[in-house]
Amino acid sequence: MKVLLDLQYLNVATTGIKTYMMELAEAALAYPHPEIEWIFSHDPKIQSADQTFKGHQSKIQRLNYHMDYFRWKEFQLPDLVKKHQPDVLICPDFVSPVASLPCRRLTVIHDAFFWQMPQNYPKWWRTYFLRLIKKGLKENTEIITTTEYSRKSLYKYLKKIYPMTVIYQAPKRLENGLDTTFLEENGLADQKYFMHLGTFDKRKNLPMLVRAFDNFLNKTKADFKLVLAGGAGQSAQMNDLPIVEKLVEELGLQDKVFLPGYVNDHQVAALYKNAFAYVFPSENEGFGIPILEAMANRIPVIHSDQPALMEVAGGCGLPFKTGDQQDLMEKMIFLALDDDQINSMVGKGLEQSKKFSAQKFIEGFQNVILKK
Repeated sequence: MKVLLDLQYLNVATTGIKTYMMELAEAALAYPHPEIEWIFSHDPKIQSADQTFKGHQSKIQRLNYHMDYFRWKEFQLPDLVKKHQPDVLICPDFVSPVASLPCRRLTVIHDAFFWQMPQNYPKWWRTYFLRLIKKGLKENTEIITTTEYSRKSLYKYLKKIYPMTVIYQAPKRLENGLDTTFLEENGLADQKYFMHLGTFDKRKNLPMLVRAFDNFLNKTKADFKLVLAGGAGQSAQMNDLPIVEKLVEELGLQDKVFLPGYVNDHQVAALYKNAFAYVFPSENEGFGIPILEAMANRIPVIHSDQPALMEVAGGCGLPFKTGDQQDLMEKMIFLALDDDQINSMVGKGLEQSKKFSAQKFIEGFQNVILKK
């Protein structure tokens, strides 16, 4: 059985979707199935390294990207289907071609953010993207999503009931070395710190985390820092980085809050290895990869009680009420004062992280691909 995997979106994908696509491609190669022949639309490493549409973009550049994306989905990808004649096409980036295709489609819709949080997206862009998603859900389409929470959310907003399967994804592997110099140069090598990794999207609630951390310092007088690693939000409407930067200055936390911006895999691995705890205050997630990355690195996790994070953490994290700054501060204090709690969470978290392997990830797809 031939399976065509669309990897074009890797030229702009960041954080969660990029990890999803890369891990899916690598797992397909690492765990082959005798009845499945994989065809990649692009070499994943080359496509993810493409800088053409990355970085700060002018309006003209953004328009050029959208035209390039539309051209790919609606003309070039259908031509590739015609050329290779796959039995199954997998689109891991929400959108499948509008054109009729002679094969099954597996479309990955990671979450329901576009429906749930319209205020976080430019109106014209959201309208256009939702239209692309809906028009591509046609013919023999099955939806793959990331958690039971996402599945229930999508059923709420999609007018038509499609076959939908939850396949838990695998976290990024960070096994190729640590950049310990990064920690030393930034005063983190011998320093206790809470950390968060990801873009500064509004739904991440990072200004609240900064305020909770400030309260934590005032209450405990402890020598901790807060590391917020990652790039700006994906649009001006979604970006909380300027708000966080201003808040750090207003609270006088310049020496306590470290904002390194984008960090590479070696730096991420070093941050995980040396962190005191990972804090995930997001108000909405489709999955929550950093929870598993942190647990695999023997770091206790404090997370909001948002349903997807609760599902992924599996009771092995320390939840607080979503959006409740006081509760978050109390959980940070509780963890800082209880070594037994830390040891218990580390052990349970490590076992939980093992449930989300690359092999199980690809086996989920293989089962859907081969089902009669």
